Amino acid sequence: MKITRQKHVKKHLGFFRNNFGVREPYQILVDGTFCQAALRGRIQLREQLPRYLMGETQLCTTRCVLKELETLGKDLYGAKLIAQKCQVRNCPHFKNAVSGSECLLSMVEEGNPHHYFVATQDQNLSMTVKKKPGVPLMFIIQNTIVLDKPSPKTVAFVKAVESGQLVSVHEKQSIKQLKEEQGLVKNPEQRRRKKHKKISGPNPLSCLKKKKKAQDTKSPASEKKRKRKRIRNRSTSKVLSE
Repeated sequence: MKITRQKHVKKHLGFFRNNFGVREPYQILVDGTFCQAALRGRIQLREQLPRYLMGETQLCTTRCVLKELETLGKDLYGAKLIAQKCQVRNCPHFKNAVSGSECLLSMVEEGNPHHYFVATQDQNLSMTVKKKPGVPLMFIIQNTIVLDKPSPKTVAFVKAVESGQLVSVHEKQSIKQLKEEQGLVKNPEQRRRKKHKKISGPNPLSCLKKKKKAQDTKSPASEKKRKRKRIRNRSTSKVLSE
């Protein structure tokens, strides 16, 4: 039974790795229901998950999941302690917290670019996750961790990519990276830095020395001298005429 489980895990992981770029360390987003099921089944997640997935794992959660467990009270106190030991990932709900299921769905939007696994016992959340291609789903059955097989939506998406009808998120990221390496697309951070340098520099026109006007170079004494010379010339011309 254990050998067949490992074969299924290898097959499913290979599918997500080849088609969606899933890689180690596997980031597993857990909610309160999954932590509660692990507590009841006496499952040590930090020890058993790496063995089951045959690779390095990272247990993750969100602030919304932690707040939800706090509001539920003493019944889920043990699940809250397990969730508090997980790495907290930043979610878009900084001001107003939402339910744990809604928060986890927001973390795997736009093609699941961070390659999260969703670990939950919530049936509604599981059905919604299956409609999103490229999101591995995990749950607990009979005190054992299970990685669900790729959903029909995920399989149909991969077939569409292979036929050339769609482009996967993993391929989009690799194409963008290649363009940036070849200099075809500039990084937006570099653009911001260049603009910041141009603005911070002094205005070159303000550094130039002001040219003195031609009128300023002529002193009033020189003007008087010229007037006097003209008067002398007139007097000498009269004498010569007499």
